[in-house]
Amino acid sequence: MRLDLNKLDHLIAVAEEGSLTRAAARLHLSQQALSTSIRALEREVGVPLLERSSAGVTALPAGAALLEDARVLHGMARAALHRARHIGRGETQALRIGYTPAVTGDELVTLLAPVTEAHPDITPEIHQRYPSELTDALLAGDLDIGLCRAMTPTHGLTRTTLGHHRLHIAVACDHPLAARTSVSLPELAHETFLIWGTPGSSGYTDLLIDHCRNAGFEPNTERTTRQGTPPITAVIGTRHLAFVTTPPGPAAGGKAQILTLEPPIHAPLHALYLPHTTCPSRTTLLAHVRL
Repeated sequence: MRLDLNKLDHLIAVAEEGSLTRAAARLHLSQQALSTSIRALEREVGVPLLERSSAGVTALPAGAALLEDARVLHGMARAALHRARHIGRGETQALRIGYTPAVTGDELVTLLAPVTEAHPDITPEIHQRYPSELTDALLAGDLDIGLCRAMTPTHGLTRTTLGHHRLHIAVACDHPLAARTSVSLPELAHETFLIWGTPGSSGYTDLLIDHCRNAGFEPNTERTTRQGTPPITAVIGTRHLAFVTTPPGPAAGGKAQILTLEPPIHAPLHALYLPHTTCPSRTTLLAHVRL
């Protein structure tokens, strides 16, 4: 039995919209045509996939399981089409890279430099994405690789560790600690740490909190309102601290100071990608990069 990718796209749309009417509008189909497609898919699978009620449409357990794999298949198909078109047009190898705000632009440049120097035919396309957006874009086949820190790969994605970066502490230039050149983590037990993700739902935030717990204290945290900004700038105008991978010294035009953290602790740099897609430029990157 072969599954129809169009019908799987219809299932995804209905599940995401929670309504046949909204899904039909999104897909530019009549509601009757969409309903017929979903029922045909259920007959092919042999079990009900969706529960229909006056409150809307929700996925049954079998439907939820099929949806997980359907999103992966959809992304693989899109990635295959993208690669074929580039080859057919005689274009250079594109490498569509997404990265979360936890990875700095300088780190990205350093990471890519040896790859693009050794392989000038590879053209990177860089996109910053929040973690949830990064996952969605990878599953959709819109990105070839995602760079992040401590993100747990969702169903269909694989994760590899590219290396580790040493963590330091950022403070505003007028913070009492700014006159210091180094600090130890236990000294910061009564400070407030800026974080970007919500504890319990952000792997990187949980990693940073675990570092504090390993140092013997439960950290005071505050989720920054400056989402998408680098940690070195988020501390400006506050009395708070932030973990950063930026080298020690003045930063942000002298408005922030980066303190060496002793003893050293590190944060991993991870790559996420769809494992069963062909992307020579991604293979080249993974072969070259080990920090």
